[in-house]
Amino acid sequence: MAVINSIADRQDEMLAWRHLLHQHPELSYEEVWTSNFVAEKLASFGLEVHRGMGKTGVVGILHGTGISSRAIGLRADMDALPMQELNGFDHVSQTPGKMHACGHDGHTTMLLGAAQYLAETRNFDGIVYFIFQPAEEGGGGGEAMIKDGLFEKFDVETVWGMHNWPGMDQGRAGVHSAACMAAADMFDMTVTGLGGHAAQPHLTVDPIPCGAAIVQSLQTIVARRVSPVESGVVTVTIFEAGSAYNIIPNSVRLAGTARSFTPATRQLLADSIRDIAEQTARTYNCSLEFEWIPGYPPTVNHASEAGRAAEVMRSLIGPENVDTDVSPSMGAEDFSYMLEERPGAYIWLGSGPASADGMLHNARFDFNDEVLALGASYWARLAESELPK
Repeated sequence: MAVINSIADRQDEMLAWRHLLHQHPELSYEEVWTSNFVAEKLASFGLEVHRGMGKTGVVGILHGTGISSRAIGLRADMDALPMQELNGFDHVSQTPGKMHACGHDGHTTMLLGAAQYLAETRNFDGIVYFIFQPAEEGGGGGEAMIKDGLFEKFDVETVWGMHNWPGMDQGRAGVHSAACMAAADMFDMTVTGLGGHAAQPHLTVDPIPCGAAIVQSLQTIVARRVSPVESGVVTVTIFEAGSAYNIIPNSVRLAGTARSFTPATRQLLADSIRDIAEQTARTYNCSLEFEWIPGYPPTVNHASEAGRAAEVMRSLIGPENVDTDVSPSMGAEDFSYMLEERPGAYIWLGSGPASADGMLHNARFDFNDEVLALGASYWARLAESELPK
């Protein structure tokens, strides 16, 4: 593995940063401590620092040698999740109910490591913008930074992202030539009937059988309405009803998520979920309130940039360890908004075999520190490759 020696030599320093970040998790748009930490590090490396985009976002600005005005953006996310950590190591979260269970502490550390190295070497001609984004976990921080003028103020040619990937062996990477993460939309509905005594169901309009029928019918959408060569997921995650053994409730609430990769399938899921809910409610003589909540769009790499990202990674870990045919994930990622604005690529960095308690969003998850130097080296070599002297 050809990681950059001077970055590898600073493994202990990066590890200390990562553990400190892990101890101080902050939720979407609350990343005050984290953004202060990032800004102070960038300033200490000699970078110009811009703050406030997306409320708590930070952008570090580094000019290389030469006179080129070409620019690229490298992005890491900073926010944590509203979870109680169950680990017992020394760097466990110090904030009850919050933890870095997705590795954003590692993402932030790797980009800081690359910024430190590139500030010392400046072996590139152009401008690198180090984008530290808030609120990836459902808050749409990427979109918020764009709306605040990210690409107007920092006019990058391309933009690049990376995520640690448990379940993919350490020392490997995945690079998709097109879609790598799905769109994630939500639905929320209330089915209303007429409540009453459980011993007199004939005097009520029971919304529970209606809700149950909706749940079952929604499972036919992907099987019978989505093309077999397309991918889709419809999952009901909330079914709320009732308050006592002997009361038929007045209403039932159902909610869940729909995942897809293409605009056509995304629209089909939205239309089908509403259609089935409305028709089923009428059949059961119930009324329906329905809300469709658009979420993140699919994360779709640009083929040319994906090819260049793969080539950089091959130079670090060898061609045999870069998988360009890996299946996309039905998870979602708001780097998708940046890829809608600029060409770029989002890669997966293998962080070790899957384990029951070692996957993303698990209360015992911890970022694999052994990949810090590789991730930072990838960012550095990518910048040097995209902005050659």
